[in-house]
Amino acid sequence: MINKSEIEQKVAEFLLQIKAIKLQPAKPFTWASGLKSPIYCDNRITLSYPAIRTYIRQNLSALIQEEYGSVGVVCGVATAGIPQGALVAQDLGLPFAYVRATAKDHGTGSLIEGEIHEGQRVVLVEDLISTGKSSIQAVEALRAAGCDVAGIVAIFSYGLPEATENFKNARCRFSTLSNYNALIEYASEHRFITKEDVELLRKWRDNPVEWSESVSNLS
Repeated sequence: MINKSEIEQKVAEFLLQIKAIKLQPAKPFTWASGLKSPIYCDNRITLSYPAIRTYIRQNLSALIQEEYGSVGVVCGVATAGIPQGALVAQDLGLPFAYVRATAKDHGTGSLIEGEIHEGQRVVLVEDLISTGKSSIQAVEALRAAGCDVAGIVAIFSYGLPEATENFKNARCRFSTLSNYNALIEYASEHRFITKEDVELLRKWRDNPVEWSESVSNLS
């Protein structure tokens, strides 16, 4: 059995150490959606660090085996989930495919790249869970192709209530190596942030839209 608490803290340490996650409560980032956020996550950076990449690959593989049991195919979610998924598929000795955000507008018009078959049990690999919408879109594409989606694994989750609700409505399980709570705990204990920052970060997680609007009104 994997030690989830230990892994959560170790992954949080890695992501902060290599600046794959940046925390700036006093100087928020602006996401593509326009939402203001005190956190920015780019887990693709982990691919540039062999030891960290290996740790993540091994533990995503272990998480799949513990949470979902036997699966026939590993699928990455485009785009950041593709390299992570390919590494995991290699680790488990399984076929790999990936799901595009949109179907190709040329050639075969494929939405799913790679070979999958109706009835196969599939696990999806993501790098990050925010609202869960892109992940669920991939789940629906695989279900439409006749696959049995066991669930989703990811490196990190923001822990947003919207994501929990979205996955519940989609009847899809998801598991992550680390999460927002573990990150804030580690960041606070190791002085990446102040105690005052902790409160701001928790308020954002509870209601990102309201937090973003309050910050925008101050600027």
